[in-house]
Amino acid sequence: MATPIPSVIRFDDPQIELVHGAGGKATRRLIETLFVPALANEALAALADGAVLEAGGLRLAITTDAFVVKPLRFPGGSIGELAVNGTVNDLAVSGAKPLGLVAAFIIEAGLPGDVLRSEVETMARAAARAGVAVVGGDTKVVEHGKADGLYIATTGLGLVDPRLRLGADQVRPGDRILLSGPIGDHGITVLLARGELDLEADLESDTRPVTPFVEALIDAAGAGVRWMRDPTRGGVASALNELARDARLGVLLYEEAVPVRDVVRGACEILGLDPLYIACEGQFLAVVDSAVADAALEAVRGVPGGELAAIVGEVRAEPAGTLLAVTSYGGMRVVDMLVGDPLPRIC
Repeated sequence: MATPIPSVIRFDDPQIELVHGAGGKATRRLIETLFVPALANEALAALADGAVLEAGGLRLAITTDAFVVKPLRFPGGSIGELAVNGTVNDLAVSGAKPLGLVAAFIIEAGLPGDVLRSEVETMARAAARAGVAVVGGDTKVVEHGKADGLYIATTGLGLVDPRLRLGADQVRPGDRILLSGPIGDHGITVLLARGELDLEADLESDTRPVTPFVEALIDAAGAGVRWMRDPTRGGVASALNELARDARLGVLLYEEAVPVRDVVRGACEILGLDPLYIACEGQFLAVVDSAVADAALEAVRGVPGGELAAIVGEVRAEPAGTLLAVTSYGGMRVVDMLVGDPLPRIC
């Protein structure tokens, strides 16, 4: 039986602002008070990166994402590569191996043909690296000045590993939090690529498929993997705040254990930003049973590119719904959900 649509939708913001797409409090409010009540169903209510559906005895994950990065190309990547990797990664952290992608292109009239050709070719190479095919799609052209050149939306379908049952409801006090590598590379790279700041840095986006790291983690930890996310919009802080809230548990983050490149930390200090809120496009967070945490970490570090993976925190019973960070001075601070929008159009 279909879930009835609520008669009252509580979303009452007078208009949509950029902050609604930043991955923080405004985004969460938009989703929870408009989309989830209006489209009410069990899969959507899980608020996961991908919905898990059962069909013919199989568990399938489906996910969709839209990419509106500006500029279209930046050191280490481009919108076409992001469109593939971002969707593949959402499937990966749903515990699924990708089966296929479809892509929709919204093209602004006047976009140079060689730019579009380059992004399509980039998508093809990224899909080949990720081991997935782009099996269909759609194309729309809009008036000049209406699309920042090019937007891409991708949807992916994957087969969920039968060993896994992921979700915030699976997380338990004592579980450990694993991070696959340095944070903030993508967000700071895109910000500097805009040329709006007089800063130079030898930095590239971390965009990549995380599937090899997730597969190694699952092989090592099996059912001991409780929950996974890729910290894109809103960064590590927003992802772990969502975990604390959804699990109704406390999350303790060892701030000194979080890998951050010196150039990212330096740029954040100059700009007054916190690296914990800066987007990644090639990292993931996982909650694992403490009994398998060491094996899980060793497995991720054993995959080329995962050498800087770290155990960065733990789950506690209290304070429920709160993310606390242990600072370098031994004190604690509350790390809240992102409120503003420091880096628009980064993914």
